[in-house]
Amino acid sequence: MKVEYNRWGYPEQRLIIGSLQLLGGLGLFLGFVFEPLIPLSSASLMLLMLAAIGVRIKIEDQPLRMIPALFYAILNFLILVNSAF
Repeated sequence: MKVEYNRWGYPEQRLIIGSLQLLGGLGLFLGFVFEPLIPLSSASLMLLMLAAIGVRIKIEDQPLRMIPALFYAILNFLILVNSAF
């Protein structure tokens, strides 16, 4: 993964981005016990995935490589909509 962060142009932010992803996933998991965490965590993860898509567009990456980020952005959007409304 270090190579990917270098390719994306964010080698120094690798630890921060990974930590935010881990905290978002943990927030979704803990949402089973404390439901107010679900919309916050899913919105945060959705924004991270949208930023990932933006980075891939910026570096002119292949569209096929954007599919995982797009999938997780849509998934977290659906979780957000179902938990907040």
